[in-house]
Amino acid sequence: MRGLRKLHWLDWAILALLILLAGYVWLRIDGTLNYKWRWQIIPQFLIRYDEEAGGWVGGTLMVGLFNTIRISIMASLLALILGTILGLARCAQNLTIRLLARTYLEFLRNIPGLVVIFIFYFFLSEQLIAAFRIEDWARDIARGDNAWLWEIFFGDMRRFPSLISGVFVLALFESAFVGEIVRAGIQSVPKGQREAARAMGLSWTDQMRFVVLPQAMRKVVPPLASQFIMLVKDSAIVSLISVQDLTYRTVELVTSTRAIFEAWITTALIYGGLCFGLSLLFRRLEQKPGRRS
Repeated sequence: MRGLRKLHWLDWAILALLILLAGYVWLRIDGTLNYKWRWQIIPQFLIRYDEEAGGWVGGTLMVGLFNTIRISIMASLLALILGTILGLARCAQNLTIRLLARTYLEFLRNIPGLVVIFIFYFFLSEQLIAAFRIEDWARDIARGDNAWLWEIFFGDMRRFPSLISGVFVLALFESAFVGEIVRAGIQSVPKGQREAARAMGLSWTDQMRFVVLPQAMRKVVPPLASQFIMLVKDSAIVSLISVQDLTYRTVELVTSTRAIFEAWITTALIYGGLCFGLSLLFRRLEQKPGRRS
């Protein structure tokens, strides 16, 4: 209620105009496309009653959403590890290490994500999966008695190779942006802190471990949170390499039902609700006293 009271009359006018614009666009679409809306079929693809299981289970879109969440969490953790290493390498004393890290970062940051996904998937990810026999390992787990436990974390184990490929290539792409965020956080620490640590006899590694990184990480939490939300949205790209995330499941739904607008509008609302919820969560965490710098 407090937020509503703070709204100016101009805010209400803009909101009314947006509602009128949305209504006008809706009427134009409904009148010119001659499209038959079938919203009544969408709920069954969100949640449905399974007679064999004897209970309610997630539908096609919910299964895709869970895969998107799995991919985003695993890719963000891997990207954070790789990005921290890259950020440290960008600030290393050795010139060769700095140049290699910068080359990697600039290469990934200046190439479209779709191109990066295809390059790493076809030239690197598939080779690693074949070399480590991941597909055979996942198939054996899917046939085992404890398959349900693995499915909680990774979904259908028969599709584990494609899932891990999507996580791997997405993490490589996002690590470039995380690396720049970490590098900026490290360089934002006053030089006097490093000089004091150096005067105490600390090595470069100990300076980073005990002095620089603890301060830098507190400063990079907000941009890292924003980057995680961007990663959730960027995860839709992995649907092009047959990873069954929310976008891939939506394409299957559209193909089988021809409910084009209903499916994609529902998917857009799911992505929007997920990202908006994450932004509220991160904002709440940033406002905690222990998070303030």
